[in-house]
Parts: sequence; structure tokens; C-alpha cells
Amino acid sequence: MGLIKQIKASLVLPELAATSKKEVLHELAEAVQSQYSNLDTQTVFNILQEREALGSTGIGDGIAIPHGKVKNLREITICFGRSRKGLPFDALDGKPTHLFFLLLAPEDAAAPYLSCLAELSRFLKNPEVRERLLHAETRQELLNVFTEAG
Repeated sequence: MGLIKQIKASLVLPELAATSKKEVLHELAEAVQSQYSNLDTQTVFNILQEREALGSTGIGDGIAIPHGKVKNLREITICFGRSRKGLPFDALDGKPTHLFFLLLAPEDAAAPYLSCLAELSRFLKNPEVRERLLHAETRQELLNVFTEAG
């Protein structure tokens, strides 16, 4: 669970302002751009939109894992955002999505990228983890869930 344990506090958004799928993707892209100045919010947003056009990254159980490969990104990065009330995200189970994990990887990092997607999926299969993420009161409580992973 290396990637999850290393999530940066600045990339943990305890309450998203977004009210739609597009707004979520844009808000997450902005957060990543604020941490990585060599990235462009619109470029990241477009990559995420293109991926969503292939099929929703809303995997069900209140979770979405929007992801993509980005030119000029030096390392795999993860950003977490939460919507307590939930948002429509075209999830596989048709239910609102509350927990959003944005995963971005360099263009040439195919194997590590897939490994990180698998890591996130394993982490999120645990119903207790999902409950803790949904009900944590502060950014620090959210970070504690991530650092206690694995």
C-alpha cells in the first residue's frame, strides 16, 4: 500500500464543492495542478474526460477512480476528494459516489500505473475503510486512514 500511505495532505480534499461529474474531475485536476506546477488543469481535465468517455470510472460502493496518463508528469500521484452527500457519477451500481481517488501516471509508466490501480482497488474493497473515509471529520483523520493502510 505504498502509494496510499504517501498521499500528500494538500491532495486530500475533505469536502468537494462539485455537484456534477465534470465539476468533480475539474476540482481534482485543479488540486493536482496546485501541487505540480508543470501540469495544466485543462489538460488533466481533458485526459480524465476522455477516459470517462470510454466508460465510467465509478466502480460502485460509492467509489470512483478517475485516472489517466499525463505527459510531463514525473511520478505517479494520487488525489482524494470526498462528497458526503454523494454525486451522480454514472457508477456501475447506479448509486451516488462519495469517495473519489484521482490517479495520474507518467505516459511511460504502464506497469506501475496498473499496479497502483490494483492497490487502490484492494484498499477500497474493505467496507470498514470506506466507512472511515466517509465519516472522518477532518483532513487529518482522512490521512490517518491512508497511513494505516495495509
